[in-house]
Amino acid sequence: MNNSPSKDQTLKGLFIRVRAMSLALTAPLSAEDSCVQPAEEASPAKWNLAHTTWFFETFILERWEKPFRPFDSAFRVLFNSYYNAVGEKHPRPFRGLLTRPSLEFVLEYRHKVDERILRLHDDVWGEPEFQSLLELGLNHEQQHQELLLTDQKLLFSLNPLAPAYHERRLTASSGVPLSWKKFPAGLVEIGHRGEAFAFDNEAPRHQVFVQGYQLASRLTTNAEYAVFVEQGGYDDPQYWLAEGWDWRTKQGRTHPLYWRPHAQGWSEFTLSGLVDLDPNRPAVHLGYFEADAFARWAGARLPTEAEWENAAQTVPFTGHFAGSGEFHPRAAPEGELVQMLGDAWEWTSSSYAPYPGYHAASGAVGEYNGKFMVNQYVLRGGSCATPDDHVRTTYRNFFPTWACWQFSGIRLAREA
Repeated sequence: MNNSPSKDQTLKGLFIRVRAMSLALTAPLSAEDSCVQPAEEASPAKWNLAHTTWFFETFILERWEKPFRPFDSAFRVLFNSYYNAVGEKHPRPFRGLLTRPSLEFVLEYRHKVDERILRLHDDVWGEPEFQSLLELGLNHEQQHQELLLTDQKLLFSLNPLAPAYHERRLTASSGVPLSWKKFPAGLVEIGHRGEAFAFDNEAPRHQVFVQGYQLASRLTTNAEYAVFVEQGGYDDPQYWLAEGWDWRTKQGRTHPLYWRPHAQGWSEFTLSGLVDLDPNRPAVHLGYFEADAFARWAGARLPTEAEWENAAQTVPFTGHFAGSGEFHPRAAPEGELVQMLGDAWEWTSSSYAPYPGYHAASGAVGEYNGKFMVNQYVLRGGSCATPDDHVRTTYRNFFPTWACWQFSGIRLAREA
């Protein structure tokens, strides 16, 4: 007799757990904290809570609930992010102006939509297409859980009081020396194998030829990046791409986003507040321009995503993710190739483009990934703010070159 739960039972449990986690992540926030938008690329916590609910109402309830009645018809426009096939959208730069609906009303919206999803008939829960869309919605919400943390960190960093999201104490750490792991030239396979969930941009699996290369054993540390800063790396155009130099000049950037200089050295703004910069933890919140400039200064380069994934397939699937509750990267442990998963998203030199044979899905859900395959670079590996069960070695994150409010860091590569 098979006593293992069916897929629909497993999905119901996952739905309840993921939805509850979003509420847990916003529990430390006030209504005022939840309403403000710190930058155009970030969103208020309240909007994140509403938009993830909008996904389930729009793509699940509208199709499978009989009869369907919207919780509030205005929400279809207010909390649509970028789905042109769904219809009109509230302009992204103005999400922080939505003082209404209240946070309380948004939480009621979540509660009512959750109830209605769970009340859908067992036959609906057993449909493969329903299961596929629900699973996409849950992974979509997990992406927004990471955004909840990073967007809130950006907001709090702009407050002169340097408020802490939580009172988790960050202890001093010890470091390990950097070494290099060699990989031979040859054809390698990358991409998802088609087992379990993956986003459409991770497929199809295909072969790529890589030249022989070496990969740094760990992420670049604060101490290593500080040398680049203190030796004038931000002031020397020879290390910077032309567009990167223009960005650095326009921004007046002379150090990483959350570093703060003081008489004895550097402090760093974290979700635990302002702390002394730990030299052994990974340097994070670096944009592609900064990562590329540092790599040039260090006499190295950034890995391609094929090189990164080929290497990641050789290490155990372990790492430091959001489940620890620290929400800050840890110093590297001993090992010949560590921190491939968790701690910080790792910039690659690969433009975000479709794999050979890629086809976006039809309809509105086809807008999820494919239409963003321009002017962005791929990051790999997950971070200390990524849900533990959300990442894979094939996972392709992507951001524009200037983005640095995410937990993004550097793993160096060089030729063999």
